[in-house]
Amino acid sequence: MDRGEYRLSTKFTPQIAGDGDDPVADMLAQSLDRLNTDYVDLFWIHNPADVARWTPSLIPLLRKGRIRHVGVSNHNMEQIVLADRILGEAGFRVEAVQNHFSLLYRNSERAGILEYCREHDVRFFSYMVLEQGALTGRYGPANPLPEGSDRAAVYNGILPRLQALTDRMRAIGENRGASAAGVATAWAIAKGTTPIIGVTKADHVDGLVRARGIDLTDEEIAELEALADAANVDTRGWWEQEM
Repeated sequence: MDRGEYRLSTKFTPQIAGDGDDPVADMLAQSLDRLNTDYVDLFWIHNPADVARWTPSLIPLLRKGRIRHVGVSNHNMEQIVLADRILGEAGFRVEAVQNHFSLLYRNSERAGILEYCREHDVRFFSYMVLEQGALTGRYGPANPLPEGSDRAAVYNGILPRLQALTDRMRAIGENRGASAAGVATAWAIAKGTTPIIGVTKADHVDGLVRARGIDLTDEEIAELEALADAANVDTRGWWEQEM
């Protein structure tokens, strides 16, 4: 395929930055070499470790065309606004936000980040929409996640509290020829976000296509969110700050 026919995205992670004169450019150069390309379409600042320090390093890379667009991941509102202001002074902007967002973890919505993104034409990418499998409907008290895994340690203890939610997601999906996972994904789309879903099988792609065609009613969205609230679980990752 011609390079212009697809888009590539990669990240700069401050916590693993090198100690050279320009760690951002260095990490990007390594990514470009591995990806066998001379630019990336979307370059993320992965975690908000000193926004004022790292954001200016993106500007020369934007001017050279080494990166085309900038996104920020795991940033709160104050950090998003600061990064956008720094870039804005050079004629650029934050064009994407990527945060943990699911039926069980709606902190970006409650903090006003989704509204900010809508108002400023910023694409919001939601990750962990399926909560590492806990919201797929595949797992429950009688069929927990595989023991010994990090996912099991986080989610198996709360699966009984998610049963009412996943049962309702499954029922909604059955009426539309979709899975509970498809309903969780459709909910994220209905909230105006772009879900990031890991796919390892062809039918996962088919499920995503079906999810795009699911139009949840306002009543269904409210019901799912009420069931999620009633579960009363906190799935914020150890790497995440409060939004």
